[in-house]
Amino acid sequence: MDLRQARFLVTPTSYGKDDPRLKSELESQVGSVQYNPTGKPLTSAEVAALLPGVDAYLAGLDVIDRAALECADRLKVIARYGVGVDNVDLEACKEKGIIVTNTPGANTVSVAELALGLMLALMRHIPEGVESVRQGKWPRLSGLSLEGKTVGILGLGAIGKQLARRLAGFDCRILAYDPCPNLEFAAANQVEFATLDEVIRNSDVVSLHMPLTPETRGMVNDDFLARMKKGSYLINTARGEVIDEMALLRALESGHLRGAGLDAFVVEPPDPANPLLHLPQVIATPHLGAQTDGATKNMGWFALRDCLAVLCGEEPKYRVV
Repeated sequence: MDLRQARFLVTPTSYGKDDPRLKSELESQVGSVQYNPTGKPLTSAEVAALLPGVDAYLAGLDVIDRAALECADRLKVIARYGVGVDNVDLEACKEKGIIVTNTPGANTVSVAELALGLMLALMRHIPEGVESVRQGKWPRLSGLSLEGKTVGILGLGAIGKQLARRLAGFDCRILAYDPCPNLEFAAANQVEFATLDEVIRNSDVVSLHMPLTPETRGMVNDDFLARMKKGSYLINTARGEVIDEMALLRALESGHLRGAGLDAFVVEPPDPANPLLHLPQVIATPHLGAQTDGATKNMGWFALRDCLAVLCGEEPKYRVV
């Protein structure tokens, strides 16, 4: 189609934030661009209200379900600004002939760095130390070192691999579980593959990097947490729905787990009354794993190029369906 006639919907609030060329290049090539009017992920009803007449949708963490897609009268492509497509009804997209793409690899380094940062912050009591000094206190906070500990990585995909590479310099043991183990990578990066149960039972820190699927939804439940080592830590920079939050609360309150670092919640933003937010042994961050200059630029360019490719009748590089 003639790009000068194309209408775009762009909803990620960080789009173009670290690279203004993303907006200027898009706006110079297409007919019109509608940016997110709310400043947060859109509900199904909000998406439905914006989709009529839209040809390309560069999407954040919006709810793109069948009801929303009923209003897509011209939509040809949805480019997810990120990897996960669990919020997109892929079957409805297939039925309507809408191509869906994502941005694999764009934010892997940023998410892996955050996972490592959460580990260090928890184990060395960094937030508690900062707050104590601000209050005029000078406590002796005895922390744990990563050296000599065992870190378990559940899901050794792109992000899990980046985390493993960074952990290799900490002189810790790295255990990993993945349904499709990459033995060559493991051998080159000091990673030992094990069963899911072995990783859970033997790790001082368990870091979650599994995609959200019917099998992984709620996998971190009472049984999972009971099998973790007493005094261990849980890190989640994947999807909030992987964790049963009430089960995690019980494990933390009982002292079975020493702490948790959470960058994702079942409901985002979480209710301020969520009891997990009030535990001192929990570090909660606002789903900022991909919020770095490098990640947002990569996601923006990957998604934009695939949107333009589809509208020009070309095959996108990162097609999902």
